[in-house]
Amino acid sequence: MRKLITASILASVFFLNAKAQQGNASELQQIETTVNWYFDGWATGDSTKVGRAMHSTCHLKFFRDGKFSDITRADYLSRFKLHARPDSLITRIASIDLTGNIASVKAEIITATDIFTDYFNMIKTNEGWFITDKISTRTPKK
Repeated sequence: MRKLITASILASVFFLNAKAQQGNASELQQIETTVNWYFDGWATGDSTKVGRAMHSTCHLKFFRDGKFSDITRADYLSRFKLHARPDSLITRIASIDLTGNIASVKAEIITATDIFTDYFNMIKTNEGWFITDKISTRTPKK
């Protein structure tokens, strides 16, 4: 009898989790769309696309060469210059953790020489999903 009750509980949890994932499918797609604007802009130097993904209050943070950096959205966007997308560039969303109107996204941009790993904090507003903060690290390929 215990096995039957345990199996019933596990089946219920699985079913509820599957239903929750279905309910979030639209939100996950919207998050992916926002992150893809970031990817596309980064890949081509298009500050308009990157800016579309980022909330006006967004800050970008990283630690490199013994120095912590905190860059505003405006400063970050000013560094972009239009260029062709490199053939060898790979972008991917490694994971999305979604709770209500907030999400955390782990993203990777792989170039010929480096792997950039970004963690985006995101919030959904009345205007849609936005990256509100980004922390980043760069790892040279070996």
